Amino acid sequence: MDVNRRRILAGSAAGAAGALALPMDTAQAVPLIATLGRDATQYGVKPNSPDDQTRTLQRAIDEAARAQAPLALPPGIYRTSMLRLAKGSQLVGVRGATKLVFTGGGPSLLLGEGADGVGLSGLLLDGSGIALPQRRGLLHLAAASQVRIVDCEITHSGGSGIWLEQVSGEVSGNVITEIAVTAIVSFDALGLIVARNTIKGTRDNGIEILRTAIGDDGTMVLDNFIEDIKAGPGGSGQYGNAINAFRAGNVIVRGNRIRNCDYSAVRGNSASNIQIVGNSVTGVREVALYSEFAFEGAVISGNTVDGAAFGVSVCNFNEGGRIAVVSSNIIRNLIPKRPIGTAPDDDAGIGIYVEADSTVTGNVVENAPSYGIVAGWGRYLRDVVISGNVIRNALAGIGVSVVPGAGTALVSNNMISGTPRGAVIGLDHIKPVTSDLTQEGAQRVAQLAINGNAVSR
Repeated sequence: MDVNRRRILAGSAAGAAGALALPMDTAQAVPLIATLGRDATQYGVKPNSPDDQTRTLQRAIDEAARAQAPLALPPGIYRTSMLRLAKGSQLVGVRGATKLVFTGGGPSLLLGEGADGVGLSGLLLDGSGIALPQRRGLLHLAAASQVRIVDCEITHSGGSGIWLEQVSGEVSGNVITEIAVTAIVSFDALGLIVARNTIKGTRDNGIEILRTAIGDDGTMVLDNFIEDIKAGPGGSGQYGNAINAFRAGNVIVRGNRIRNCDYSAVRGNSASNIQIVGNSVTGVREVALYSEFAFEGAVISGNTVDGAAFGVSVCNFNEGGRIAVVSSNIIRNLIPKRPIGTAPDDDAGIGIYVEADSTVTGNVVENAPSYGIVAGWGRYLRDVVISGNVIRNALAGIGVSVVPGAGTALVSNNMISGTPRGAVIGLDHIKPVTSDLTQEGAQRVAQLAINGNAVSR
């Protein structure tokens, strides 16, 4: 080893030893918050000050963004009006301890327009219940790519919690509570993941995936916990849904835990190729899993529904709604709106309902005060297969439309028990018009193929 190299190595070792030998009080003098980014207090921001911090916070956000550095906010309360996020703004707090409290004076607490690359983590955003304008969120981002909103808490918003327009990125691991409108709204997403969020207590909907016109969206809504969703404005299904996809194609709704909703757990309206897979649903007061209006393609599979007025509905063939697979779901303990033993009800107590170009296979429906499975509404029936299902304890097992103009259906190899009004019956809309079609000597209906069903009383 040459002399110069020995000197360099010896110098490096001495430097390392010197660093290790720093006095304890010197190491403690380095603020831990500085490891997260630029310390906001260096810009004059004062945690827990009773004064409004808007001006100093805005200066800190702007200067950190210009330097392409995260802005670290130490634990404490920061009272502020609206703050604007620039391209590349990164705000980092201490989870559960860094709290921005909205004092009004703007349409949002945090607003970013064209703010690509925004990152927010470890912040608690408190809207103070101050009313926001329509179509606004406490956190509002538009025309922004590669956004990351993670490990934040949003509460007491007087509008929506998070509102996104033409945004790509990730919204994950957040806790969103006490929201006057909807927890998370996305319009015209450009590639979005909404995952592992906890949402409790909203007055419109939990998560909305929307588009201004029918088209591809592709948002993934995964593994969220959603409960206590109210239909505050009323309506006939626009509100009170845990997850609502409207005009948004190729949306995946998977692995969510949903309970206590005024309307649906998952509602797809004009949302083609929607996948509603592996969700756990309890305590919803209308249709639990819904695909309706102008859609082509719905997969509703592997879900559990325990307690709803209606299990699964795939409908509106009259509006172009068609093509579905409803498979391997467990649907039980449906809620009657009329006393058990009276006429089957058209809006409650049905396990699964489909209309066109669909298969219903491998499901278990138990304790349905009306029908276990229904196919067709008047003449709106075409090419439906109902096979390999288990239906237990329903007023009637399977009902299929037999009015003039209704299409074909295959009903085969189902296990049906405890259905006093019949195992398989023909319907005029919801009204029974035949006897049990599985019985010997029963009338034949030309468009129905019924075979191989196991029926026990």
